[in-house]
Amino acid sequence: MNKELIINSLPSEVEIALVENNKLVEIHRQKTSNSFNVGDIYLARVNKLMAGLNAAFLDIGSRKDAFLHYTDLGPKLPSVIEYTKEITNKSPGYSIHTMDLTKEIHKNGKIQDVMDKRTMMLVQILKEPISTKGPRLSCEITIPGRYLVLTPFSNAVTISKKIVNVDERKRLQLLIESIKPKNFGIIARTAAEGRKVADLHDEINGLAQKWNDMEESLKEANGPQKILSEADKTTSLIRDFLTNDYQHIVVNDKEIYNNVKTFMTAIAPDKVKIVEHYTGKAAIFEHYGINKQIKASFGKTATMNSGAYLVIEHTEAMHVIDVNSGPKMSKSEMNNTSLTVNMEAAEEISRQLRLRDIGGLIIIDFIDMKSLDHKKVLNSRMIELMEKDRAQHTILPLSKFGLMQITRERVRQVVTINTDETCPTCNGSGKVQPTILLTDEIERDLVYLLANKSISKVHLTVHPYVHAFLTKGLPSIKMRWYMKHKKWVTIRQDSNFALTEYRFYDTAEDEIRFT
Repeated sequence: MNKELIINSLPSEVEIALVENNKLVEIHRQKTSNSFNVGDIYLARVNKLMAGLNAAFLDIGSRKDAFLHYTDLGPKLPSVIEYTKEITNKSPGYSIHTMDLTKEIHKNGKIQDVMDKRTMMLVQILKEPISTKGPRLSCEITIPGRYLVLTPFSNAVTISKKIVNVDERKRLQLLIESIKPKNFGIIARTAAEGRKVADLHDEINGLAQKWNDMEESLKEANGPQKILSEADKTTSLIRDFLTNDYQHIVVNDKEIYNNVKTFMTAIAPDKVKIVEHYTGKAAIFEHYGINKQIKASFGKTATMNSGAYLVIEHTEAMHVIDVNSGPKMSKSEMNNTSLTVNMEAAEEISRQLRLRDIGGLIIIDFIDMKSLDHKKVLNSRMIELMEKDRAQHTILPLSKFGLMQITRERVRQVVTINTDETCPTCNGSGKVQPTILLTDEIERDLVYLLANKSISKVHLTVHPYVHAFLTKGLPSIKMRWYMKHKKWVTIRQDSNFALTEYRFYDTAEDEIRFT
């Protein structure tokens, strides 16, 4: 599979398009003024405990309080609170390496039993603000790298389930346990498979140093505030996405290009050569066909190659996707090809979920299939297609009504791009001038031309509908003009004209302008 990252820098935001085999599959936007990013670490203070919700609202130094549910506290909460207190009080000789990890909390406990109002603690942004809701927080802090993820206040070593080779799993387990710092757990990502000891050791040291720098910032903090920023969207996506099948990373901004090259030199020196600075005259998204794909993909409907299409609707409670076979398929054909259409729809749906970043509850109404085997094939195909999706998700089998339910992790707002354009004919009003009044307007201009311009012949070009209105019948409007004004007007049609558009030309085919 050929993968590309196309990065478009604009004055107010950066747009990042992920392309697989020339097809747009994800688009990310980061406003330059964005105050919250998933992964940012804050010093927070408990403002309000909500026993009914088993949750708390925390002040993180912004206008809107953030939400922290008991299930996002993590078992190491007492250690996090103790560490935050000791570091902010600048206790001599105290650090994460010297502390003793405290007893873990119960996973089914009550939030009022583990914290008090005004308790200070380190938290991490789990989900960006969505609609009227503030950001969602977690106390299970992680610092991700290219191959490994650092998990403070733990000593566990976990290997990615996608690494299936037993010997490799054992190698990584023993290796990481021998080099990891005290009170830091490690998660080995899929990219760690086959990496040398030096690569992993260097990354652990780099991530630990990042934590040490954050610890120094925490000592100087005097209230709720951001302590550590996640890498900008561009570098964090490269870090998470980069695999050997990436062929191209192209950027239209010199500063971002230099940052990406520096980042690539640090994490994958052999891949630096795939980074390109785009300097073409056309906009980068136009040059690579991204804008065309955006306009084709972000409407209410999404059409597939067979002529079948999806209708995508959003509500506050759920998202609904309806699969339609298209007008060209007869009922007899539908019985034979419903599986084919549904399989094609499944591929497009998996792409649309990633592209629009649709999260929450998704209901898909597939074309009815009577065969139980066909339903199983479709369900297996959907599971296979969704394996490429980084967001956590659950897929339920088709119901007897042909409905499939998917729950997908909601981390940020659904990507919505308005692809509608103002109608050039009605200027967005939804109404056009009646044709009968249009002919009066044309005749007024014709009279003006004959009275004020020394023109021997006049050519009039109009939309085909108007052409028919002017030339059909006996006598036609065209004939009436001749009898009335003693001047023959040649009328031509142009399908590129708007319905109410018309132009006069002289014998040299130059447009006659009314100035």
